[in-house]
Amino acid sequence: MFTGIVQTQAIVDKIQHRADFCQIQLQVAAVYLVALEKGASIAINGTCLTAVEFYCQDEQGFVLFDVIDETLRLTNLGLLKVGDKVNFERSLTLGKELGGHILSGHIHTTATISSISQSENNCAMHLMLPAPWGSYVFSKGFIAIDGISLTVGQQKLHPDQSCEFSLHLIPETLAVTNLGQRQVGDKVNIEIDQQSYTIVQSIERILSARGLITA
Repeated sequence: MFTGIVQTQAIVDKIQHRADFCQIQLQVAAVYLVALEKGASIAINGTCLTAVEFYCQDEQGFVLFDVIDETLRLTNLGLLKVGDKVNFERSLTLGKELGGHILSGHIHTTATISSISQSENNCAMHLMLPAPWGSYVFSKGFIAIDGISLTVGQQKLHPDQSCEFSLHLIPETLAVTNLGQRQVGDKVNIEIDQQSYTIVQSIERILSARGLITA
C-alpha cells in the first residue's frame, strides 16, 4: 500500500521495449533505495511495480522494473522516454505517518490535462476523465494523480459519465512531483479513492437489483 505522498522524482535511465512488455530502469538518489529488497513494491507515477534488480554507484541508485502489457495499456508508463521524470514512492511502512490517503497502486484509467492556469503561488489544472469513471469523482473528495494524493476542486459530470474536474496545486507539490512539468494534452494515471468506488458500486448494484436503474 501507498500514501500518495511522493518522496522524490526519479529519472528514466533506460527503456527496453519488447512485444507487449518493457523493462524500465530508473535513476534515483541512493538514499531512496536504503533497505530495499528484491521483489519490493514501489509506486512509479502511482503504478505499483516490483523492483527486480537494483544497485548503487556512489550517491546514485538504479532500479529495474518489468512492465507487462496490461500495465502498459492502463497507465502512461508506455509513453515514457529516456530522461523523463516520474513520481517515486516506496511502499507504506507500518508505524509511519500516513499523510495522504491509502492507495493500492492499481491504476483505474488515465485522464487528459485540458488546461493549466498558473500564477505566482498557485496552479489550477483541469483534467478530462473518460466514461464511466466520472461517477466516482466528487468535489472535495480524494483522487490520486500519477500517484499524488490530491483533493478534487470543482467537477462537472457529463451525461455519458465522463467528467471534467479541477485541481489546485501548491508550489510544494509542483516542486516535489512531476506535475510541474506536465503540459496540456499529457495523460496522467488515475486511481479512484477506494471508499468512493465501493460506495458507488454498492448503490448501483442495489438499485439495479431492484429495477430502479438499468445496467
